[in-house]
Parts: sequence; structure tokens; C-alpha cells
Amino acid sequence: MLPLMLGLLLFFAIHLVPTSPSLRQGLAERFGEPAYKIAFSVLSVVALALIVLGYHKLQVMPGKNPVLWDPPSWTRHIAFLLMLPAMILLVAACIPSRIRTAAKHPMLAAIKFWALAHLLVNGDLGSIVLFGSFLAFAVYDRISVKRRPAAGPPASPAGALNDILVVVGGLALYAFMMFWGHGALIGVPIVSFAP
Repeated sequence: MLPLMLGLLLFFAIHLVPTSPSLRQGLAERFGEPAYKIAFSVLSVVALALIVLGYHKLQVMPGKNPVLWDPPSWTRHIAFLLMLPAMILLVAACIPSRIRTAAKHPMLAAIKFWALAHLLVNGDLGSIVLFGSFLAFAVYDRISVKRRPAAGPPASPAGALNDILVVVGGLALYAFMMFWGHGALIGVPIVSFAP
């Protein structure tokens, strides 16, 4: 549990910095904008590595990850439904579109859908700590965004083509994770083709 907790603490500590514009600006002025961005990226990668390592260790070490509740099978269907907008919003965070404009903060919305979906289908302590932490942080960050000054002028509105790209990209990412990616990357296959 220790690597997971350390990774989560490091990840959220560095991601709290942008929620305080004065702190972020002070660090960027003191060390320089490029150095700040490099440090932020490196620490984020280290934190994610600790999270993945810690969560994986909990899943493979018997007795170290108690099951606190046994999710009913129907929660899987809700999780599948929640992951669809999560994937579309994730793509919308990368492509200017009317979907991104309407969502305002599509990455945070995607994290909330993703975390909630995984909380519904995982009752072990490690999963509750991992996904619950991300859900709580995304909610906090979304609230804090309202108190921060705007990052700059809003992007010019995109047309219907970008909306189509976002939806098609999200559906493709959803299908990839459903049929291959989740099993290959996470180690937990979702759809089995075994007879």
C-alpha cells in the first residue's frame, strides 16, 4: 500500500500547485517557466509510476488488499456506460470542438466518469483508495477552477467536423480499451473471446 499512497500523495501535491495561481506563478518566476514545466512533468511521471507499481503489487499480493464490498454484477453495465462519455471527453480535451467548449473542462469530467465507473466495479481497498482519490481530486479541481482567473482568451469555436472527430475518436478509444487495451495495458481483460 505504501508505494500507492506515496504516488497518490506526490501526484496530487504537484497537481495542487496549479490550483493556486500565486503559488504556480511564484515557482515559475523563481525557477523559470521551462524548469517549472520540466519538474512538473518529471514528478508527474514518477508519481504515476509509483501509483501503477503500488496498485499492481496490491492486486498480486494475497492478503494485502482486503475486499471491502462485493459489487453486484449489474454494476459492470453501468461502468461500461460511464466509460463511453469518459473516452469521448478524454478525446475532447485534446481536440478543439463544441463538445470541449460545452464541457468546459473535459479532462476533469473524463476523470470523474472514469473514477466513478471503476469504483462501481471494484470493492477492494486499493481500488477504493486509487479511484476514490482521483474522483475527489477531480471534483476539488473543478470547483477550484471557478476561483482561478481565466487562462487566456477562449479558443475560436470549432465546426461540426471537429465534433465528429471527437465522437469517432472517443468511440474508437472505447472499443480499443474494451476489446484489447484494458487487458493488454492493465492486465484485466474486459471482453473475453474464449469459447
